[in-house]
Amino acid sequence: MKKIISTVNAPAAIGPYSQANMANGVLYISGQIPVDPATGKLVEGIEKETHQVMKNLEAILTEAGMTFKNVVKATIFLKSMDDFAVMNDIYASYLDAESFPARETVQVSCLPKNVDIEISMIAHQD
Repeated sequence: MKKIISTVNAPAAIGPYSQANMANGVLYISGQIPVDPATGKLVEGIEKETHQVMKNLEAILTEAGMTFKNVVKATIFLKSMDDFAVMNDIYASYLDAESFPARETVQVSCLPKNVDIEISMIAHQD
């Protein structure tokens, strides 16, 4: 059975999708962009953007009763691979080195609202 996960501590969906869905103990989190849920505004600059995306993901995980330790897969979309090293350091700072998820990072030509980064995740209940 599918359960929709939603929190005011992450940006509201801007289209026909949910922030996340839980099915059979697996949480599928929609791609998060750097929107501050308190203001509804975008943050700018890859450092601030990456922190905001990770905070948005964390809020959704928390709503589902999970943490980054539950994440088994992440997909990262960057507008420029030149931002990879900065993004990677910030991304890693939110995770436990003993439970890094599987991941791919791809460069794309454009993202929603013309942001520099979007991250989606899949997490599993222990």
